Amino acid sequence: MFARTERLLLRPSWPEDAAELHAAIADEGIVRNLARAPWPYTVEEAVRFATLEHDENYPAFLLMLRTDSAPRLIGACGLGEVNGEAELGYWIARPYWGLGFASEAGRAVIDIARAIGHRKLLSGHFTDNPASGRVLRKLGFRATGRTEQRHSAGRGTSVPCALYERSLEGSGEDYVPMARPPAHSIREHFESLQAA
Repeated sequence: MFARTERLLLRPSWPEDAAELHAAIADEGIVRNLARAPWPYTVEEAVRFATLEHDENYPAFLLMLRTDSAPRLIGACGLGEVNGEAELGYWIARPYWGLGFASEAGRAVIDIARAIGHRKLLSGHFTDNPASGRVLRKLGFRATGRTEQRHSAGRGTSVPCALYERSLEGSGEDYVPMARPPAHSIREHFESLQAA
């Protein structure tokens, strides 16, 4: 399964993605906010993820930034299964934080979840990662008011996690769209990365 957004191609992972995947996610600042990824994140873990078979009802996608040359892996987004319900999860490589990519990918995965037949999505974020909560609210998720302890493989301990949910019934117009950053700010950001 594939999806295209204004700036991204969402596609399954392939074995040859392992090295680029490792380079993008092997950052403790990313992994500490994920439930299942261990720290340190090794090349072997990247190979395991890149070759993992996913249930068609719970697809996982690499986020490939469409460029004038070869697409660049900048994160992942997909659905997982938690107690029989679908849960949205994502991560973005550090150089691409704050540019709206998580929201853009999340909207595409929400549309896919609806097309597959899911009626509701769950999600959550560790309470010391409020930026993720802002992304979820932009995607139309509502805070449930509940917090539960969830294990973080990256931290090696349980961490308080704020829980969210989102109905997929209806027109899908209940999320608040996020304004796309101006093209010049994205271009300036990438130019500053290349200069560094």
